[in-house]
Amino acid sequence: MHIPNLNSDESLLKRRKFFRNAGTLAGAASLSFPHIAQSAPNKSPLKLGLIGCGGRGTGAANQALSADKDVSLTTVADVFDGNANGAINNLKKRHPDQVGSPEKFIGVNAYKKVIAESDVVILTTPPGFRPMMLRAAVEAGKHVFCEKPVAVDATGIRSVIESAKIAKEKKLTLVCGFCWRYQYARRALFEKIHGGSIGEVTNMFATYYTGPVKPMPPAARRPDGIGDVAWQVQNWYNFGWLSGDSLVEQAVHSVDKIGWATGDIDPISAVATGGRQIPSEGGNIYDHFHVVYEYPNNVICHLGSRQQRDCYGENHDYINGTKGSALIVRGNCIIRGNENWKAGPELNNDMYQTEHNELFESIRKGSAKNDGEWMAHSTMLAILGRMAAYTGQKVKWEDALNSKEDLAPDGLKWEDGFDPGGIPKPGQTKLT
Repeated sequence: MHIPNLNSDESLLKRRKFFRNAGTLAGAASLSFPHIAQSAPNKSPLKLGLIGCGGRGTGAANQALSADKDVSLTTVADVFDGNANGAINNLKKRHPDQVGSPEKFIGVNAYKKVIAESDVVILTTPPGFRPMMLRAAVEAGKHVFCEKPVAVDATGIRSVIESAKIAKEKKLTLVCGFCWRYQYARRALFEKIHGGSIGEVTNMFATYYTGPVKPMPPAARRPDGIGDVAWQVQNWYNFGWLSGDSLVEQAVHSVDKIGWATGDIDPISAVATGGRQIPSEGGNIYDHFHVVYEYPNNVICHLGSRQQRDCYGENHDYINGTKGSALIVRGNCIIRGNENWKAGPELNNDMYQTEHNELFESIRKGSAKNDGEWMAHSTMLAILGRMAAYTGQKVKWEDALNSKEDLAPDGLKWEDGFDPGGIPKPGQTKLT
């Protein structure tokens, strides 16, 4: 793959300017603010900007254009020209009336130009850049679709919490890519759980057993002359500073359902195991985790995740309460106990499309929707589990949220050499 020359006077990461005044935020993810803020309805044509033109970004843009026919894709940004061209060509075939000749910006700071020229911004770059780009978007007064996870470390989470407040104050819509919260059957199930159908939740086991998502290519496939940062961004999933690890990037969907089941309250602590059993040439992420979250009133929630080939696969949720149980098994949402219930086929909507339908509906109605509080909370739950696994310690929620953990240095440039460290070692890796 051709790697562009992206030398710039500006750094790839200039994150800490957003964070230096954050202060201590124990319990910050529990700060209460309304999810809906009223503003003037918007009936004008809207300009859509896409930042991050890979498969997920192209899919999100397709759903945005399908949600509202008075939306046009006007700008795209990526660090790879091929990604940008691919997204434009794909979307032009699907939506010829809404995709003419979008401006294409290539480079590490191209996102700034998209934000400046758009009304609604889609953020689908590697998660390590998400806090920085979210802050830039809301400060510029833009509505945002922000893919999950919303950060990779505690420093980023504190920034996201502040950005969500800014979005609320400006009456901007902020919708997150935690897609299960937009699936009607699961909404109905969790509404029943919160309504007492299984009594008080006592424990939960969520599974995320899959194959590898984006395996690290052999070192022999690394192009000559490519810098460490460029190579790592090209293979972002395999590096913690870009993806947050497999727990934070993928299994976070199951962690989000743990948060949902427990009412998005703060846990007390987490203890976890994890590691890498299948060797990889490069990268520094684990391929399996098991996290135990301790909540008030002796509620214990487990998360099991694995990304290994030719192994048992499962993505289920088992929720037990004092009066029954709730199950999400093979796509079915079921309650057993005093009330027996199963979600019907009429609740099997396209959750990815619903995310964007509700985003644009909120803009058109002038009822700004804000997912900021729980999207930060669910991402932080996953980061807490990763911290516990990496260190081998029981980690308290407050200690994790107030951690100085920052997985990449400020001032990192595209062409730089950068060693992000090897596989974390429990008992040796420290909580910072």
